[in-house]
Amino acid sequence: MQPRPAISAGTAIAPSLPPATTTRVRCSLPRPTSLTTLRWPAALLLAPAAPAVHCAPMDFPLGPLPIVEIVGIAPQSAAAIERDRLPYAVQRATDKDITQARADNLADYLSRHVAGINVNDISGSPFQTDLTYRGYRASPVLGSGQGLSVYLDGVRVNEPFGDVINWDMVPEAAIGAVLLVPGSNPLYGLNTLGGALALTTKSGRSHPGLMAEVTVGSGARKRVDISYGVAAQEWHTLVAATAFDEDGWRDHSDGHLGNVFVKVGRVSGGTDWNVSLLGGRSRLLGNGLLPSGSADAPGLYELDRRAVYTYPDRTRNQLGQVTFNLRQQLGEGAELTATAYVRHSRRDTVNGDVNDDAFEAEEDEEEQEEEKAVHPAILNTTSARQHAEGASVQLSATRGPHQLSAGVSLDRNRVRYAQFEQEGFFSDERGVLPDPDEEREPSSSVTGSARTAGVYVSDTWTAAPGTFVTLSARYTHARVANTLTNDAGEQPRETFTYRKLNPSLGIAHQVDAGLTLFANLAQSNRVPTVIELGCADPAQPCRLPVGLQADPYLAQVVSRTVEAGARWQAGMAALTLSLYRTRNRDDILFLSASASQQGYFANFERTLHQGLDVAARTDWAGPWGNVGARASYSWLQAEYDADGELFTGARNVHVTRGTRLAGLPRHTFKLGVDWAPAAGWSVGADMVAVSNLLTQGNEDGLAADPEEGVAPRPADWRIGGHALLHLRASWQPAPRWELFVRVNNALDRRHESYGTVARDVFPGGQPLAAGEEAQPARFVAPGAPRTWLAGLRYRF
Repeated sequence: MQPRPAISAGTAIAPSLPPATTTRVRCSLPRPTSLTTLRWPAALLLAPAAPAVHCAPMDFPLGPLPIVEIVGIAPQSAAAIERDRLPYAVQRATDKDITQARADNLADYLSRHVAGINVNDISGSPFQTDLTYRGYRASPVLGSGQGLSVYLDGVRVNEPFGDVINWDMVPEAAIGAVLLVPGSNPLYGLNTLGGALALTTKSGRSHPGLMAEVTVGSGARKRVDISYGVAAQEWHTLVAATAFDEDGWRDHSDGHLGNVFVKVGRVSGGTDWNVSLLGGRSRLLGNGLLPSGSADAPGLYELDRRAVYTYPDRTRNQLGQVTFNLRQQLGEGAELTATAYVRHSRRDTVNGDVNDDAFEAEEDEEEQEEEKAVHPAILNTTSARQHAEGASVQLSATRGPHQLSAGVSLDRNRVRYAQFEQEGFFSDERGVLPDPDEEREPSSSVTGSARTAGVYVSDTWTAAPGTFVTLSARYTHARVANTLTNDAGEQPRETFTYRKLNPSLGIAHQVDAGLTLFANLAQSNRVPTVIELGCADPAQPCRLPVGLQADPYLAQVVSRTVEAGARWQAGMAALTLSLYRTRNRDDILFLSASASQQGYFANFERTLHQGLDVAARTDWAGPWGNVGARASYSWLQAEYDADGELFTGARNVHVTRGTRLAGLPRHTFKLGVDWAPAAGWSVGADMVAVSNLLTQGNEDGLAADPEEGVAPRPADWRIGGHALLHLRASWQPAPRWELFVRVNNALDRRHESYGTVARDVFPGGQPLAAGEEAQPARFVAPGAPRTWLAGLRYRF
């Protein structure tokens, strides 16, 4: 069996011409029912009341007929278009691609197979991944500058409180296709600064039958994925579920999660509707970073990379979501799509940390004498409740040379959040033990709400044979309000209003049957969230992932992208090249305000992300079996585009225009090979190599703030580049059964994925001696050592 490419677009093969015909045709296709792969026979059989297929002569040279690839251009699947007409480069994967890769989860697959994506293991949990694309984040870490929008069946799943993404609440067993759209695309709404990730679920029509997979692995990992779909006449049903449990490879890093997804729908004539329910809950431990020292003075990382600095760091998530989708054929090439949803989530965290008061008391000997009973540790707990609902309607139609789409969306959310503190002590292993004589006291809380309304239009115009011009625009009106409670009591309610018209203009030109050139200009924006507005006063900093003290105005982030490139395909070989430049104005950064974790959000004048993405793939059959290969290279220049001051906690960092952003590698290379030596057998390998990246707090190359009359002390605290090799193999002993095994980091390469500068109050894993001052140190995110997983898959 020939290996599938790791990244592909939805394809539809043009019908064959009679043998005597010498004219090549291009055909306009009926819009697919979803973003999953549709080939012509399936499209004609499954699309109810599908419009006729229209073909027109093209002046291409003789040869194999071209493949027409259909992809989405908006979160709702009705807005679909031929890929060659898009003025930007999209990347796409199906559930079969993800299954073949044998990745740990969806974020792991994206990091190994998609050009431009990297992962920082800041928390250490496989389902709390800090994922970046072209330097923009989709992360569960509150305080990270979010810049990617994520959609599930047309519903934006960035959480209202901080725009974070809870990867543990994504129903991976139900995912049918993944579409990554680059740039500041206004059609994808708020937070689409660097791109958008659109996830589409399976249905009983697209994935009938049973699929069950059981996986075990290192760290006592156990996972079960199951889905069952059925289609009976007009009705279809799908049930999918995932259960995950592990001890983890680091100390105190066990975690588990479970989610269930149910979809029921009906197709009758030109009407296609479905209702889906998603429920999930998880308990994950993210152990964070470790201080790193030197050969002469090793830090905790060198002494024991499996250790934890302080704990517990526990997050509990729960989610319930109901989504309704409707697709109505209106005739004459027109189609109406509607989506409505209700979403409720809750998040509870427990974090054991160093007590700021104790740290400050150690620095002031006089105060230390007056207050001898300061607890060295503190247990921070938080509770967040989020409720959201919304609806959108979109009309798509083809009129002559124009493919038109227009829509409106309304979203509303409400947030309740509270933080509590309880003083305590550290155990010998740096675990926080709350003092039973100390009460759990509230420190801050907020209730907030946001309402967003958007109107958008798009037109793809066939200006000439093989030349397509796309014009889009979206107008957004957002209103964010909150009421804060802190040490001064309940504060007056504040309300902020944001408005923005975001346009885009692009062109794609087909040079010949295999080569397309494209260029695009686009703009999008991000509105400050409740937590960012509630923690924006440097005089009253807050602690993340908690704490709200004041709410000065923050400007909305505006992002503009220029992109140009080429797509080429010949037979089973394909190449995509894209150059881009994205500039953010009034970017929102979290700035530390003290030697602790306290800080505040503030606007930064400009940041710049520019670079190059190149991706290639090919498949061929040889005497030793079928082989599929893919490779990608990404160059990223992410930097501050203005002078400014960054407060990182341990020190103040002065950045100038051109200073690199921390945590982002400049060069990333990915290589993958799949080989099928015989029927039922497959072996493969993935290699991911990244260059060095800057440590947060060391952007200027100094270890401490310069002092008057004292020469600055330089320090090269960059995180070194590394290359990791992953191996996999599978065997099908029977048509419906498959055994597989995977080895991650096969060469057991020691590596780190992120770094920051902070004061180390446990040098060498031991508490500071009396009167000793904590020194700045580089804290690193340890990369996982060699791990393995094995599993059994059954499909009927």
